[in-house]
Amino acid sequence: MGGGIAQTCAQAGFEVVNVDTYEPALSKARANIENLFNKKVAKGTMTEGQKQEILERIRYSTEMKDLREADIIIEAVPERMEIKKEIFRAADEAAKEGAVIVSNTSGLSISEMAAATKRPDKVMGIHFFYPAPVMKLAELIRGIATSEETYQTVREFAVAIGKEVVDCPELPGFIVNRILVPMMNEAAFLVMEGCRPEDVDTAMKLGANHPMGPLELCDFVGIDVMLATMTGLYNGFRDSKYRPCPILENMVKAGHLGRKSGQGFYSYNK
Repeated sequence: MGGGIAQTCAQAGFEVVNVDTYEPALSKARANIENLFNKKVAKGTMTEGQKQEILERIRYSTEMKDLREADIIIEAVPERMEIKKEIFRAADEAAKEGAVIVSNTSGLSISEMAAATKRPDKVMGIHFFYPAPVMKLAELIRGIATSEETYQTVREFAVAIGKEVVDCPELPGFIVNRILVPMMNEAAFLVMEGCRPEDVDTAMKLGANHPMGPLELCDFVGIDVMLATMTGLYNGFRDSKYRPCPILENMVKAGHLGRKSGQGFYSYNK
């Protein structure tokens, strides 16, 4: 997701520093963006000059200190609070005074992340959707301490990179995932109870006019991401209606994570 967010910002004219302490992840992000742009050039939807102009706006680094000139820092690490708080502490130390630190969390507490910094008023959430360069929506989430100035800064930034924004309560799942993920979880329960994945997806595509079936969507976003989000809803609300389907837990343990692993509810050629 981080690479997609970097691409989105660079395409909108922003200078970007893509930081990851794991060098292979940076190399993969760079290659993915370049390959995507090469395809656009080949199709005639982008010129070579436009490609180079956008690519030159993105720098890559393994050092947090290279964030020191950033006005807005966007965290996009896995959905585990301890990892996010560690990143927020490091970003807070590296960032200049007045910089805003934003989380791309899909449902975790902004206030808890903000408490790991010395600038809780400069922290809020902006939830992008995958793939970030394509999906138009961004959910905006204020923490308890988020200032109005910070909110306006992040809102203006989101609009500047071409997003439609909605304001969300600081509750697990925000808006989209609170509605969408339980539906996907229920689809997994149907499979556990004997339905074929193909039948579940066909029913929802033809009966509810969904462009993609819930299990196809599970595989697309990642079974591990789906399970983490559902677990966050369950822990956050303490309501049995959000209990993750056991089949999801077993699939993650088996390494069946969907498209990215080659096996999920469906099989894929990697």
